[in-house]
Amino acid sequence: MTALDAAIAALLRRVSGEVILPRYQTLATHEVIAKAANDMVTIADTEAEVMLAEGLALLLPEAAIVGEEAVHADPALAARMDTGLCWIIDPVDGTNNFAAGMPPFGIILALSDGGETQSGWIYDPLNDRLCIAHKSKGAFVNGEKVSARPTGETPPIAAISTVFLDPAARAAVQARIAPYYTLVDIPRCAAEQYPRLVLGVNDISVFERTLPWDHAAGVLFVNEAGGMAARPDGSPYRTDQHGQKGLFAASSPALFAQFVMRSAAD
Repeated sequence: MTALDAAIAALLRRVSGEVILPRYQTLATHEVIAKAANDMVTIADTEAEVMLAEGLALLLPEAAIVGEEAVHADPALAARMDTGLCWIIDPVDGTNNFAAGMPPFGIILALSDGGETQSGWIYDPLNDRLCIAHKSKGAFVNGEKVSARPTGETPPIAAISTVFLDPAARAAVQARIAPYYTLVDIPRCAAEQYPRLVLGVNDISVFERTLPWDHAAGVLFVNEAGGMAARPDGSPYRTDQHGQKGLFAASSPALFAQFVMRSAAD
């Protein structure tokens, strides 16, 4: 673990212990607001983002900072991810779960440079699990290097989010994918879904919305562990691809290629 990793681990645990966990299963009605359909924000999100931003600014003052809630308030801030170093913050990923008083939820941080993710940290406060990835340096869980492992199940296990799909796209999933995979519920939390691909729980995950605060760290984590996460056409995921949809992730490159073939079949 690098000095930066250690400092970020301490920051994540401090924010979790002081802001997030004290409000777990104790939120008042007025502390939960609907930003949009299927999209909640809580007082824990907003306070954690402020605290994280303050801590990250001290660790790397030259980097810009983009937080999910700040961008919701001012969409123009997303342009900060296009050039130079930039911290990307999801203060409480899985907010709908958190607001309902149930797991999983987590904190996601990424550091990008010119639209390319350099490092990522995914923290599970309830289990004190910290996933770390650095470009070309591997993936780690609680300090131990990890390699992605498929489930070994036949058919492979696919966690596919259909929440944001239109009826035609949902029908296509049932026609093209369901016959060849065991479909399982998604955790509605990228901070949990990406580790599942590395830790032998799921083989495939599919995402429609690909916002950087949800996906930058997880994509890097899967790829550095030896899995494969990319756009459906195989092109790399970048944080400066504003509004682009569609992302596949798999516990191995072979499973990724197989899934692309199945999803594109007539």
